[in-house]
Amino acid sequence: MSEVFPNREIWFLTGSQGLYGPETLQQVAEQSQQVADRLARTGLPVRIAWKPVLTDAAAIRRACLEANADDACVGLIAWMHTFSPAKMWIAGLDALRRPLLHLHTQANRDLPWSTIDMDFMNLNQAAHGDREFGYIQSRLGVTRKTVAGHVSDPAVAERVATWARAAAARADLATLKLARFGDNMRDVAVTEGDKVEAQLRLGVSVNTYGVNDLVAAVDATADPDVAELVEEYQELYRLAPALRAGGERHDALRYAARIELGLRGFLEDGGFGAFTTNFEDLGGLRQLPGLAVQRLMADGYGFGGEGDWKTAVLLRTLKTAATGLAGGTSFMEDYTYHLEPGRELILGAHMLEVCPTIAAATPSCEIHPLSIGGREDPVRLVFDAAPGPAVVVGLADLGERFRLVANEIDVVAPVAPLPELPVARAVWAPRPNLRTSTEAWLTAGAPHHTVLTRALTTEHLDDLAEMLNVELVLIDAGTTMRTFTRELRWNQAYHRLAQGL
Repeated sequence: MSEVFPNREIWFLTGSQGLYGPETLQQVAEQSQQVADRLARTGLPVRIAWKPVLTDAAAIRRACLEANADDACVGLIAWMHTFSPAKMWIAGLDALRRPLLHLHTQANRDLPWSTIDMDFMNLNQAAHGDREFGYIQSRLGVTRKTVAGHVSDPAVAERVATWARAAAARADLATLKLARFGDNMRDVAVTEGDKVEAQLRLGVSVNTYGVNDLVAAVDATADPDVAELVEEYQELYRLAPALRAGGERHDALRYAARIELGLRGFLEDGGFGAFTTNFEDLGGLRQLPGLAVQRLMADGYGFGGEGDWKTAVLLRTLKTAATGLAGGTSFMEDYTYHLEPGRELILGAHMLEVCPTIAAATPSCEIHPLSIGGREDPVRLVFDAAPGPAVVVGLADLGERFRLVANEIDVVAPVAPLPELPVARAVWAPRPNLRTSTEAWLTAGAPHHTVLTRALTTEHLDDLAEMLNVELVLIDAGTTMRTFTRELRWNQAYHRLAQGL
């Protein structure tokens, strides 16, 4: 899918120098435009904006500063078509505040063996021009992704596209506003966190709003709007008989619609992209928001239960990165285990709030008692998650830094029906196995609230973590506790040293 982020662009910078003369530089410009155009035609999610060839330090620095100042620019792709002496890049790279991808490629895929001469060699010398550029990036400690290969190779385009999605998500995160309705759940440690550090490190602004501010918005919703939204529910979901028009619980569905309208309006008016709720602080709300939260997540909003703003931030960021991709991304919680030998599984769910983008089939809209929160029975969507490979990710605040922990998993169908569990849920087999996965997760101090995504891969996460300078540890098929524990120790030493540099 092309340009799923229509208001974002990636600048394509080409390095050379004046040594080769105007004729060669003209060829460099033409060929770099062709490379940029060919890359754009692979279906990148972000528009490629080609920039004039850079041949001196002043122009390079100016391009980097302009990229920093342009809100549309989410990152730079740099390629040394010829040999661009790297000292020219020092000031620009030192000033750069946008993600950088070093594309190690060349205009031609194959060498013209029978006609190749020194003119061709001088024009097409990225093989050592990019090595010069790689050195100066390492010398300056520039964080970047390096992708090598011809742009006609689908693997090259896929890796660039993955990085571009991470760059777009990072840009969204830099201006994200999150509304917390009430505080986090009392006495819970993992949902706490340093909001000042989050804004400094990630860009997100996290602030609290009184629940009754939301209640006022809910109560102000117009009856015709409520009726229209209830009709939408009837068209989209399998509505429980009691919730249908004339049913004994139809008024509860109408109130759920009021919550959605009021909550959606509050978020839109305030420019918020993420939010939290807390069952311990519902003010004048008659129901814990369930259906409304699920539908807002499906529209791209980040959410965290019990005031968990870090997971809400993570969910919004990963949903942004996944824009236009199949598979779905949802708020999730590890709830309980199936410990049958050789068939160990994790059952994930939450009280109400799991996003329907991961549903295997059309959700059922139901109403059931909730033994927590002390309010009326809430309306929610009930479904099983679609099977397939996925990743669960958690974000923890370790005090001196944030840590992302990711586990590659395989979502599976439940072993048996779950007629007495009327919530949305996912069942998965963690890699490499439940014992190693859970031991590693606990050793890393990862949270119980997570984001489950079938749309993104660990490469998306790795690119995003690099851009944010946030630690990422991965639990996958090759993980052993010995190597994982060592990685955590090495990471701790590295990040403490890096903070002092």
